[in-house]
Amino acid sequence: MTLQLEKGMSFKDYVETHESIKFFFTGGKGGVGKTIAAAGIATYFANQGMKVLIASLNPVHSLTSLFNQDLTGGVIKPVHGIDNLDAIEVDIRDRVEAYKKQLADRLRWFLKWADIPVKATEFIDIAATNPAFEESAMFDATIDIMLEQGAKYDKIVFDCAAVANAVRLLGLNKIYGLWLQRMIKSRQEALSLRVKLSFRKEKAMEEIKKDPMMADLLNLNERIKKASSILGDPTKTAFFFVTLPLALPISVVQRFIEMVKGFNIAIGGVIVNGVLRRDVAEKGTEYMRNKYEEQKHYLEIIKERLGPLVRAVIPLYEREIIGVDMVKQVADDLASWTPEKGLLL
Repeated sequence: MTLQLEKGMSFKDYVETHESIKFFFTGGKGGVGKTIAAAGIATYFANQGMKVLIASLNPVHSLTSLFNQDLTGGVIKPVHGIDNLDAIEVDIRDRVEAYKKQLADRLRWFLKWADIPVKATEFIDIAATNPAFEESAMFDATIDIMLEQGAKYDKIVFDCAAVANAVRLLGLNKIYGLWLQRMIKSRQEALSLRVKLSFRKEKAMEEIKKDPMMADLLNLNERIKKASSILGDPTKTAFFFVTLPLALPISVVQRFIEMVKGFNIAIGGVIVNGVLRRDVAEKGTEYMRNKYEEQKHYLEIIKERLGPLVRAVIPLYEREIIGVDMVKQVADDLASWTPEKGLLL
């Protein structure tokens, strides 16, 4: 019994027939091996001679631990032991502080012209404690990497946080776009009204041309348009879901596939991680043999519900995936799997 897939495409075949895709995102329930899959994808491309960047968007970074080398600091660093591969663990703390400062400046400017005698500090504190504040900062950092590093690398692989966060993060491009359109229109109406009510219209017009809030909105709107054109282009971007052969991770993937489609982001496929090999189970304990039998049930569910989307199966290794050699092994297994081999290894 191999649970062979009648329809489907391997990861290797998929990327070879979608050569133009530059941006890869991995997501899934927490603890399923998203970082492992992202590192395997990045290493596969690096082994093909391409210049690759892997970027961790997870607030709890794992690249340093996975590659067993210091990749901290929020800057791009080479991954020693794998040619052509760089990595960055994105740090948004400085960006959040910069947001706070910018927000403070804009609020003070607005309150001054609105003639409202209150301090901006309380408004800033409320805005900065909103969970979406950090998500916005992370989304902005993602856009920066895509727009600024896209020309420098052949492939960029993003290791996302748990799938709910990842979907919200990627969905911000659509939400931001709608919000910005309303904000720009509202600001235009407010500025137009100010000119009409002003006694010195020429001076008012000069001040409006320097309006920092409008400048910020237009600049952000332009960035969002560029990001949306990339994220929504199936020839440039693909999202890969990672799951374990367990009930909850499988249901999470099923649920969020439709959400990602709703944000016009192409589904690259599903990577099944942590599959226990038959030869390992047979020479193991009774517990291992029982787990192998239990695994068959969940792999059958994956075949029925996600079969055509499965791109690769990564085995459960006999030792922890730490260090360059193990990451290279993941890349090899990722690239060597075919639907004919089936889900049971």
